[in-house]
Amino acid sequence: MRLGSTRNDDFEINVISLIDVMLTLLMFFVMTTTFVQHSAMKVTLPEASETTTEAQREALIVMIDANSHYFVDNNEVLNPALDTLKEAIARIAGGNRDRQVVLRADAATPHQAVVTAMDALGQLGFTHLSIATTRAKDAADKPAGR
Repeated sequence: MRLGSTRNDDFEINVISLIDVMLTLLMFFVMTTTFVQHSAMKVTLPEASETTTEAQREALIVMIDANSHYFVDNNEVLNPALDTLKEAIARIAGGNRDRQVVLRADAATPHQAVVTAMDALGQLGFTHLSIATTRAKDAADKPAGR
């Protein structure tokens, strides 16, 4: 006589709900991740020295005065728009995008004018940018009106 019956049922783990939870977590992490793109333009601050190097003499010079007027190699850009500035820089620089660029801005120049010039240079593909500075004692020797 047989009192107890033996069951031969296979034990299964249902993983469908586990997969749903994992996919939901994966989508959450992918959508909340911030993707940071670093700028391709490298800004190098020059060291003050007494001599002018050959690379600085051949550099493309972009100047900005206190009234946000742009000058590219001593030629004034009449329209301060970004496209006009890019055209002036491209015309004077030619096809050489590896050329050193020196950005000279007046101390009273609005920050937006400097950022616009840097943006134009970056969009054109220039990667070597130096910001011209003066030594503190040279700035102190100049009259206040200049």
